[in-house]
Amino acid sequence: MLDDLLARLKVMPEADRKAIKSAANASLRDAPFTPNQGPQMDAYLSSADILLYGGQAGGGKTLLEIGWGVNEAESGIIFRRQRTQTDGLEKEGKKLIGSSARYNGQDLEWTWPTGKTLKLAGMNQADDWMTHAGRERDYMAFDEAGEFLEMQVAQIIAWLRAEPGRRCRVILGSNPPRAVDGRWLRKWFAPWLDPADTNRAEPGELRWACGVTKGDEYSLIWVEGPGEYEIEGERYAAKSYTFIPASLSDNPFRDTPEYRAQLQSLPEPLRSQLLYGDFTAGEQDQAFQAIPTAWIDAAMARWTEDGFKQFAMTAMALDPAGGGRDDAVVCWRHGGWYAPFVKANGPETADGSHTAGMVISHRRDAAPVVVDVGGGYGGAVMLRFKDNGIPYRPFNGANATNAKTVDGQLGFVNDRGKAWWRFREALDPDQEGGSVIALPPDPELRADLAAPTYEVRANGLLIESKENLRKRLGRSPGKGDAAVMCLSEGNAAVRRNFNRLGRAPQVITNRKGRR
Repeated sequence: MLDDLLARLKVMPEADRKAIKSAANASLRDAPFTPNQGPQMDAYLSSADILLYGGQAGGGKTLLEIGWGVNEAESGIIFRRQRTQTDGLEKEGKKLIGSSARYNGQDLEWTWPTGKTLKLAGMNQADDWMTHAGRERDYMAFDEAGEFLEMQVAQIIAWLRAEPGRRCRVILGSNPPRAVDGRWLRKWFAPWLDPADTNRAEPGELRWACGVTKGDEYSLIWVEGPGEYEIEGERYAAKSYTFIPASLSDNPFRDTPEYRAQLQSLPEPLRSQLLYGDFTAGEQDQAFQAIPTAWIDAAMARWTEDGFKQFAMTAMALDPAGGGRDDAVVCWRHGGWYAPFVKANGPETADGSHTAGMVISHRRDAAPVVVDVGGGYGGAVMLRFKDNGIPYRPFNGANATNAKTVDGQLGFVNDRGKAWWRFREALDPDQEGGSVIALPPDPELRADLAAPTYEVRANGLLIESKENLRKRLGRSPGKGDAAVMCLSEGNAAVRRNFNRLGRAPQVITNRKGRR
């Protein structure tokens, strides 16, 4: 019945559409959950495969997620980023379901006499999705979706499936994300959320896209409509997406003067995010974030396509993969201007000759190459460089260093800390003359550079390890590491190359002259 109503809704005049919604309301009167009139009802009835619902705090996201699972799903699961955060879902679920289903408190799962189930779960670590990947589900919801990593959601929804004829759906309930980890929502729902998108969509309008994964990168390819599409030699089935905004005023059960006053008293940008549902409001940096996101955005705003023309190629950097699951990344810069980064899937770089060839094909002006050898993958590549007379500099972030911060106050635990902090210093807008670093507007690079945190120890500054970042992000921050190596280690390689060739080096220094 609902499928018929949804099909008619797409083509009928507004008066008839209202009549159909009234009929749908009538059909829901005996169901455990009845949506509120307005956006919550529109979201419930939406035919989108993947729905983003929310915006303002108190718009009824949680009840929509539980209500759909109770009314419509046969085997549903609702995620929170941490399992301990499911207590609110459990409370609301128990009120709605009552004694009609048996609840297993250890597994956080309701089971009905018919065999229908609805489960609550956490997905804290980047690869926790794998523990839920063996069971088919016809419904998945992500409460506070902006707290999840993109690859967690992209990978687990691949297990969304059911017998022919049964509808499968995903509901992402979310306020605007408060940290950079949730920026993927702006990408997945760009036609609704990104002011720069040139093909804007109306709330509730369906758009179709194919999700394509390459290595650690997930992207949406927007297409004309439903069906299968061939993308780079593979067939993909398009899924429908939509965003339906919800406001506090749409939820009469939560819209109280006390709760509204509570939201109004919040500091910015949290106030705009929760009170107004503003997805463009500033994302909050992590505590002790090594590089402020605002500095990264400023460097990307300085970038122009022809910025390389002022300088010859200064230095290159390679973050190798050695045939593993991570991507190999190559970057290069002309003075402070970075070219768009180049990636290759790990299996494509299993031998050193192939990886060396990828670097050499882009190399110009006798630029030296910095190679990350911390993972043990760079040895074969450096042999090929040596065979071809290409100057290179191995970089192992675990090595000790006597370097100091620009103010001379702190040392570094290791070379990784020095390299990342030099990059931070080079981005500092308050240095004399401002920063000259110009970075290509690359969302993955932005996320990589904003990811690491730091701590101050007795023996100096320590930057979060690459291994820990891989666990937290679900992928290797290869672009960030390559960008960082290309600066301070690139400067060292340039000076070494100068001593070899007798040519004046082009290095980036900060206001204290540190390199």
